[in-house]
Amino acid sequence: MKKLITILLFQVLLVPFGVNANENFSVEIEALTLVMEQYEKDFEPETELELNNKKPSYMALKQDECNATVKVTEKTGLEIVGTESFDVNVCKKEINKVIN
Repeated sequence: MKKLITILLFQVLLVPFGVNANENFSVEIEALTLVMEQYEKDFEPETELELNNKKPSYMALKQDECNATVKVTEKTGLEIVGTESFDVNVCKKEINKVIN
């Protein structure tokens, strides 16, 4: 009986934390998804060799409930080839490239 109560209590306490994690990062996840879709459409390597070497990595920083900044860094091994930044409004589904 103690095991059953312990298991039920553990599940009741664990479930709300899992739900909150998704809500906390929903802006970043949506911004990353929008930029990844757009970036892959625009990214056309010149040769097959470049396709195998360049690997983009993404990082999102939440600004408010609708806006986030996404940074895309292209790497070939350990060398950083290029970095681009995007301001993303997930409410309007808009992506604006930041010019440095």
